Amino acid sequence: MNFRSLSAVAGLALAVIFSWKLLRPPSGHRRRQPKRQSSSAGNSDIGTSSNSQLITSAIVSPSDDAGAQKPTLEQIIRQKLGGGRKVTCRLLGIILEERSPEELQAVNQATVRSSVVDVLLELTNYCDLYLMERVFDEESERKVIVALEDAGVFASGGLIKDKVLFCSTENGRTSFVRQLEPDWHIDSDPEIISQLARFITCQLHISQVKPERMASNVFTSASLEHFFQCNMTETHQKMISPFQLSDKKKNAGFCLIAL
Repeated sequence: MNFRSLSAVAGLALAVIFSWKLLRPPSGHRRRQPKRQSSSAGNSDIGTSSNSQLITSAIVSPSDDAGAQKPTLEQIIRQKLGGGRKVTCRLLGIILEERSPEELQAVNQATVRSSVVDVLLELTNYCDLYLMERVFDEESERKVIVALEDAGVFASGGLIKDKVLFCSTENGRTSFVRQLEPDWHIDSDPEIISQLARFITCQLHISQVKPERMASNVFTSASLEHFFQCNMTETHQKMISPFQLSDKKKNAGFCLIAL
């Protein structure tokens, strides 16, 4: 009996020990647990750093940066023209102080508006620019050429005298524009602007008063310089031209017929 009792106790003890070992968690898992916690902590730090950078990037924008450079006049002109490189422009009242053929004929010499000189020079450097006007006589033509020469418009080589065109009627100016097929035409005559609206991609109407009705591809400004030297913030926020001007138009040879 004693032997059997001892054997039963021993067997029970072995069974308990065996069961305890099976139910006991492996020691290796305990050692790896801290590593997983460390890795999680590291990922948390990286995530926090990344989020901080995103928040900083969202808050600090070029427009908010006090040290950000303002766009140059050349950059503004490129942006405003929306890729257009061929431009035609009336002279009287836009480039010149004189506002009519009669006034031009009466003065001893024509005068280029001082406020428009910088814009005009930049346009001659960037664009294929043509200036045009209706005049009464050859003396008026000479006055215009001398005024442009005195203002230094021909000095850079961007504009040559052959690109200053004269005609005797308003229809002659319209004819010039249609033959040249510019990307932009600049004029102060609302009738001519209206006639050309369906032929020219974009037009700039120089007027102190914005017309009530105007084609969607016609923009209005009080002056040429104001159009290109408007508020810098506004210039960054929107493109004036809604059109993507193509490069299909080539500078092919042509014969201008003035009326």
